[in-house]
Amino acid sequence: MHPDCQEILFTEDQIAARVKELAAEINDCYKDKPVLLISILKGGFIFLADLCRQLTCDCRVEFMAVSSYGNRTESTGTVRVLHDMATNIEGLDVLLVEDILDSGISMRYIMELLSGRKPASLRLCTIFDKPDRRVQPIHADFCGFQIPDVFVIGYGLDYAEKYRNLPYLGVIKPECI
Repeated sequence: MHPDCQEILFTEDQIAARVKELAAEINDCYKDKPVLLISILKGGFIFLADLCRQLTCDCRVEFMAVSSYGNRTESTGTVRVLHDMATNIEGLDVLLVEDILDSGISMRYIMELLSGRKPASLRLCTIFDKPDRRVQPIHADFCGFQIPDVFVIGYGLDYAEKYRNLPYLGVIKPECI
């Protein structure tokens, strides 16, 4: 365990098993049609890589980057699109692949933005869901784990751009923030 980590919530093996289960659900949902996976950077890239390797459905990958945290532990409430995708999603089945659904502020913004681009369908998949922090009414169509209201690191999630590479999901020590 990393010395800045207070405890491990989910191990690498637990996460891998749940990603495989999520992929089976997604494969069933999109078995007869192609799906465009849109990963929200930076945190979502590790989950996307693991997930798409488990998919057997016809899928393509795109990326977007948004920010509402900066180097803080709570959302500023203002969402900025740092990188938009080039793909026209009109008429496509789209699955947003996110690392964590927290306050819902960023995801609500992204969902509304993409809905305006007229996809055939728009669903959300998150590996971690923190419902106690939700301030916007949004839910994931595919969800890996619900987690408590603690600041987590690892498996793509960071604090000040550190800890993304940890293979587990852990709670950061308060003194490291």
